[in-house]
Amino acid sequence: MKWEVAVATPDQVGESPFWHPREQCLYWVDIPACRVRRWNPSTGAGEHWDLPQEPGCIAPAASGGLVLALRDGLYRARRWGGPLEPLVRFQHGTHTRFNDGKADPAGRFWAGTYYEPKDARKADLYAMDCRPDNGNGGRPIVQLKAHNATSANGLAWSPDGRTVYWSDTAQHAIHAWDWEAGANVMRRHRIFRAFPAKPAGWKPGQAGYGGRPDGAAVDAEGHYWVAMFEGGRLLRIAPDGRVAAESAVPARCPTMPCFGGGDLRTLYLTTARHGRAPEELEAFPHSGCVFAVRVDVPGLPTNFFID
Repeated sequence: MKWEVAVATPDQVGESPFWHPREQCLYWVDIPACRVRRWNPSTGAGEHWDLPQEPGCIAPAASGGLVLALRDGLYRARRWGGPLEPLVRFQHGTHTRFNDGKADPAGRFWAGTYYEPKDARKADLYAMDCRPDNGNGGRPIVQLKAHNATSANGLAWSPDGRTVYWSDTAQHAIHAWDWEAGANVMRRHRIFRAFPAKPAGWKPGQAGYGGRPDGAAVDAEGHYWVAMFEGGRLLRIAPDGRVAAESAVPARCPTMPCFGGGDLRTLYLTTARHGRAPEELEAFPHSGCVFAVRVDVPGLPTNFFID
């Protein structure tokens, strides 16, 4: 793969990219900078929107604007830069914030949490249903869907909507469940793919470590593309868990891929530079930038949140 720098202004930790088909723009967040970013590849114009808290993830809303998971809860913005309407606030403590998430094929918004000390499995995965026919008059219904994790990441669905994926980055494992969309029920949990832990004493740049699973996206053939944080690579994993392809990326810490462009064959990849050593940033000077590459198999369309 021949990666190109798509957005040269770097993020501290870029995350949660999605392609907005109506606007033909790429959206993503910079978590430590507390901002949402938007970029138009046709014009090269980019802009950002500062937020009062760290945004873990965002998704487009079918009726316009965004749904956002900030540190302390889930919010709705009816337009770019508009007021943040609290939907559900969480009392999950000062050491926990929301992290990776996206809308599911039925229009619910899912978001997982991140336990910042990373010394216990206190992260959870929630699904919020605000659809008008949700049985609660469109008012939010929140369900706990999974738990016992440390760093929620890698949320994605298979093309047929029958499998949901979720990774725990700190545990180096990607999970999978059978999923029934109508009832929003997850069954038959299994480990989709596990990776070796970081060796004791390992330093970035040394051999012997391939990274840990961060954000992910699924293509039209059902392959799961996952960014391997600290591994400097992106994996394409087949539905049976086999690694079908691997691509080195021009950053030690890729964070999350998404598919975009009019044909969904441009693969975008966010990356991180926050807290990385000077020698690493010298070796990978575009760390924190958004990269892009053309791929043969298109991705799945972006799911919209429905309220």
